[in-house]
Amino acid sequence: MDSIQDPYAEARLALLKILGEVEAGINEQNIERIIAQMDPGVTVTWLNGEVSRGHEEVRSYHHKMVKGPDRLITRYTSAATLGAKARFYGSGTVAVAEGTTEDEFFPVIRGPFKLDSRWSSTAALIDGQWKIVTLHLSANVFSNTLMDEMKKALLYVGAGGALAGSVLGWLLGRGR
Repeated sequence: MDSIQDPYAEARLALLKILGEVEAGINEQNIERIIAQMDPGVTVTWLNGEVSRGHEEVRSYHHKMVKGPDRLITRYTSAATLGAKARFYGSGTVAVAEGTTEDEFFPVIRGPFKLDSRWSSTAALIDGQWKIVTLHLSANVFSNTLMDEMKKALLYVGAGGALAGSVLGWLLGRGR
């Protein structure tokens, strides 16, 4: 075998197809398309820190967040990018990959917002097919668009409070 040729080239193509299917499933709001890429025993750690184990819990989480009567968002979209090439273990039957996403969320109680996040995933070759066995989603809790909005809101509230306090002080002082 040529030492320059990647021994995992075929597996990498299969993993890229999985990434594309998951991204398409997210953008279509099609949880079944996403689950089709996952092992029945999958573990997913979501952006809010909740954990789903298995297909039913993944479906339940999606329903709670996007479809149910108390849903938090009406939909979300994602553009995923692969970071470094996947690393292979276990004689090439386990792959670990990571990357970034540019997500847009459409909450029920406010306008849409964008959030850049990171993902990492482990896939395994099971019965001749690559399946996601773990997926971890994460965002920077200290620096993101929501924190920027909060800082801006606090500045407005602080400035408004200072102005209201000044006016009230002036009125009280004038009344004496």
